[in-house]
Amino acid sequence: MRKKLAAGNWKMNGSLAALDEIKALASVTDGSVEVLICPPAPLVHAACAAAPETVAIGGQDCHAKDSGAHTGDTAAAMLADVGASHVILGHSERREDHDEHDEDVRAKCNAAWDAGLTAIVCVGESLSQREAQNTLDIIGGQLAGSVPDGATGHNLVIAYEPIWAIGTGKVPTTDQIGEVHDFIRARLERRFGAGVGRSTRILYGGSVKPSNANEIFAVSNVDGALVGGASLKASDFGAIISALQAAS
Repeated sequence: MRKKLAAGNWKMNGSLAALDEIKALASVTDGSVEVLICPPAPLVHAACAAAPETVAIGGQDCHAKDSGAHTGDTAAAMLADVGASHVILGHSERREDHDEHDEDVRAKCNAAWDAGLTAIVCVGESLSQREAQNTLDIIGGQLAGSVPDGATGHNLVIAYEPIWAIGTGKVPTTDQIGEVHDFIRARLERRFGAGVGRSTRILYGGSVKPSNANEIFAVSNVDGALVGGASLKASDFGAIISALQAAS
């Protein structure tokens, strides 16, 4: 059985005072699903100290190298050293804002695994690619290029985030979400074998909120969510966690 995962990506938001929102999740989580918050890098250490036992902490990116002259970057081992257990890689905002390509994500994923972190690898199509009916080709290419050999159900999570749905309020239909998640599952099974393919969790991300969480979590092969803005407040994220717990 795949344990469902509710992951919150705070992006470039938050403060030390905001860590109280993580503490408040203790009253929501019952242990039936995994809960993860990924705050900005300066807050990771403090978040690890503040988080209840039922909430894990992760990073939003890491460098492919262990150390060196890479001003402003963070090594995967540094995240692990301060208590992080996961790291988000290949988010569309990294791919677009920092010109990251599949090969960059693959190298970072290897670094994350070497540091003992679980990599949450993001894939997703643009609106023009969706309208051109190229979605599955794009997702297939990103999976092949971004995920290294050596994946397991423990060290890898895939997050499907259609770029056109991130922060826009637009959400794909449940049929569209199901089509992509089923496709990803089949590709993972074909490449890594049934054991790994069936144990790897696939999250949906893109304008997930309390009002649509139940519907999304009922879709085939949706093992949780990677949540953006709605993860900043415990009241919103807690409602999403509760929906996932009810679906488990």
